[in-house]
Amino acid sequence: MVSRVCILGATGSIGASALDVIGRNRDEYSVDILTANTNFQKLFQLCKQHEPSIVAMACAESAEKLKSLLKENNMLQTTVLSGTEAINNVASTDNIDIVIAAIVGSAGLLPTLSGIKKNRKILLANKEALVMSGDLFMSVIEREGAILLPVDSEHNAIFQSLPQPTEFAKTNLKGVHQILLTGSGGPFLKEPLEALASKTPDEACAHPNWDMGRKISVDSATMMNKGLELIEACYLFNVAIEDVEIVIHPQSIVHSMVSYLDGSVIAQMGNPDMRTPIAHCLAWPKRIDAGVKPLDFYSIAKLEFQNPDYERYPCLRLAIEAVKIGDSAPCILNAANEIAVDAFLSDRIKFTEIAKVIETTLNKMEFEPLLNIEQIISTDKLARNIANAIVSELSL
Repeated sequence: MVSRVCILGATGSIGASALDVIGRNRDEYSVDILTANTNFQKLFQLCKQHEPSIVAMACAESAEKLKSLLKENNMLQTTVLSGTEAINNVASTDNIDIVIAAIVGSAGLLPTLSGIKKNRKILLANKEALVMSGDLFMSVIEREGAILLPVDSEHNAIFQSLPQPTEFAKTNLKGVHQILLTGSGGPFLKEPLEALASKTPDEACAHPNWDMGRKISVDSATMMNKGLELIEACYLFNVAIEDVEIVIHPQSIVHSMVSYLDGSVIAQMGNPDMRTPIAHCLAWPKRIDAGVKPLDFYSIAKLEFQNPDYERYPCLRLAIEAVKIGDSAPCILNAANEIAVDAFLSDRIKFTEIAKVIETTLNKMEFEPLLNIEQIISTDKLARNIANAIVSELSL
């Protein structure tokens, strides 16, 4: 039977990788729903290639331009929806088997939550949604009986290295000593600390191994991505922060590892290509072709590992502190980081001021339990307002 797929964030890098894998396995999967923000031209090309039944765009003007293109090309089989409400609810459409959550940042939270239904596979590529909502997100997964599978290469590697469960929400940790979460260290791993303040957005986005969007590329440069992944790992695998160790691995060949009580360490390895974890999640518990070349061990000169330097990566330190505080701290951390990264990418603050914006925002807010979606959205909004004010002060 062909599985029907909804991709939230189809025009981004994860969406492109997912569509490539699906295109290689058309007898197994069909693309039924695609969403995008403003890139109507790219979404039009995807409509020509995959013929989805529904597309939704956050920008109403872009949606109208897409409608015109589809009409001009006699492609009337695709329904075009627009606006935030459409994006937030489209994944709840009946007859969908798999939802790939790839909208970047906090904007992906409500669309992903709406797509969680009984027996559906939720392929989570949006770490921010889980960081923001934590316990609430996991409770919805359990209540609905959905299957949650991690697309992030590190969490997918952990999942593959753990004893395999029958359903992901009940991960088997029997015999596990520790989770080892790897990260490349980004493009500034060996840069002198005094040079970091002058780094440009283009330099921060020039990741040595991965081809990613600009926001996550900056997160890699600051290692905030590893901090967010640490928070995500605690929720996904139901472990404490003490059970996860962060290891810098510049080659990005070992995507993460699990250490066992008997001294064994199981690692998942592969070329740095997001099609591998996407294919694994799509087909789980089976395997399918992802179009990724197997590792050539003879061409790998060496594999290096080292401890993270918190002076070089203050954002990682702040994420660890937020995990320890708990309650609303991770939600505040994520909101402040999104504002700070956007400000850096638009040349309003320096690279080294990203951490300053986040830390000052955390210091200005009170931490409290987040018991419902309204509280989460309210906390996120307040943190953004405070972070924006801090950016304005720094920009003067």
